Amino acid sequence: MTTARRGLALMLAGAALLTAAFVALGVWQVQRMGWKHDLIARIEARVQAAPVAPPLIAEWPAVRGDPAAYEYRRLRLDGEFLHADEALVQAVTQLGAGFWVVTPLRLADGRVVMVNRGFVTPSQREPAARGAAAPEGPVTVTGLLRISEPGGGFLRKNDPNANRWHSRDVAALAAARALAPETVAPFFVDADAAPQATASPVGGLTVLKFSDSHLVYALTWFALAAMTAGAGVYLLRDKAAPRPHGVEEATIAA
Repeated sequence: MTTARRGLALMLAGAALLTAAFVALGVWQVQRMGWKHDLIARIEARVQAAPVAPPLIAEWPAVRGDPAAYEYRRLRLDGEFLHADEALVQAVTQLGAGFWVVTPLRLADGRVVMVNRGFVTPSQREPAARGAAAPEGPVTVTGLLRISEPGGGFLRKNDPNANRWHSRDVAALAAARALAPETVAPFFVDADAAPQATASPVGGLTVLKFSDSHLVYALTWFALAAMTAGAGVYLLRDKAAPRPHGVEEATIAA
């Protein structure tokens, strides 16, 4: 085999490999798109479903092991708030910058669930500035199950010693409030909006937004596959094309 033919063979082989790789990536993105659409449909169904009881302690390992199977379930909680253990967690919402008011809720059987009661502005940090007294005694809370957010957020770490919180880290919040870890659920609940429009904290601000660019990615990979395959075909046809007598065959650079 001449050097020119060897170079052509290598180029065609490379084009074939690249085409196969691009097609595989396109197919993978199509599969991811199907998975994402199924996930969105399941979550939307959970959000619209009637509220159910929170997972029992025996289910907590499953919540930790497969959080996607539990997140955004609509729950109903019956218990009493531990307002003395309230924490303010930095938040940025459609209402602006401020804080989530996260308060432990003790259920009748002793379980404790952290409840994100809603959003307050910086001027409402103190409970007395919120316009209404915090609910005392037995209460019923409905909302969405959310998975703990360990570490921090906004490019900052939580600082329990200074009582500065940048994420809703259930375990860290419980430890800072000296709550028995075996009684605290590994999730928190985003409370629904209160019936009164002017109530504060403002609940019901959970953002359900999922990126879904898989179709664009799939089309991009398939387009690259087509272009690479087309380049290979062009090289093959160019090599096979008859050449005028006396014209030397150009050497194909690798």
